[in-house]
Amino acid sequence: MSITPEQKRHYDEHGYVLVDHLFTDEEVAFYRAHYMRLRESGTYPGDFEGVNPTSADPLKRYPRMIHMHRWDDLSLQWMIDARINACLTALSGREPYAVQTMLYFKPPQSRGQALHQDNYYLRVQPGTCIAAWMALDRCDEENGCLEVVPGTHNDPILCTVQADTSASFTDVTVPLRPGQTAQPIIMDAGSVLFFNGSLVHGSKPNISTTRFRRALIGHYIEGDSREVFKWYHPALHMDGTPVTLDEAQEGSMCGVWVEETETFEIVASNRNFPAKSE
Repeated sequence: MSITPEQKRHYDEHGYVLVDHLFTDEEVAFYRAHYMRLRESGTYPGDFEGVNPTSADPLKRYPRMIHMHRWDDLSLQWMIDARINACLTALSGREPYAVQTMLYFKPPQSRGQALHQDNYYLRVQPGTCIAAWMALDRCDEENGCLEVVPGTHNDPILCTVQADTSASFTDVTVPLRPGQTAQPIIMDAGSVLFFNGSLVHGSKPNISTTRFRRALIGHYIEGDSREVFKWYHPALHMDGTPVTLDEAQEGSMCGVWVEETETFEIVASNRNFPAKSE
């Protein structure tokens, strides 16, 4: 499966495109079980402070995983999967380099991530990064689906301001201009959202009491890029072999986790969502 001309036009105009059901239900169930098993088995490189099963913060009980492809072959094979490669190549015009994997568990009642741009962290030159964001659960407004600000892929790297850390696990965000709004992206499990590294995006908290919002994410950079921040080295060709790039002088890991500054409590407000299981 590759990108249709209509999807390419949407990506060029808005900075993102959703490819429905790129992976099968059976594949998604396998990935979901695999990462839950890994997460519940211990701590791995890239965990912000390890697993704390007694913490009141759900994100400490289920912290994200980073760079799993460096120690887990299943993650590496997903990262360089031919379907993802075909979509990325069609969107950017040439085969990309792969630089990062992430797994966000986003358990019930956990914080989201304030609006941001991925290339603020990666600092790719020239060009930008591209994300492949795959839903491992159905993602909607109740469990904190991804939200995007269409058209912001044409913006430069924006200056950040303080974020509300009672709702976001990161402490920086980017302000929107008048008339700009973040739009929720409702996704079925197995669907993949591809988006430009300058596109402003983020997510609100998971207000569900029972549903995870797990997502498997790959970050890639355009195939003519020459540098990226050191956190993302070594970059890989899409056959899994290393490629040598220069180190960008600025950047950081994607989304630096911080403690909440207020008592963290998520309520459903006046939304009337049906109860759903994990």
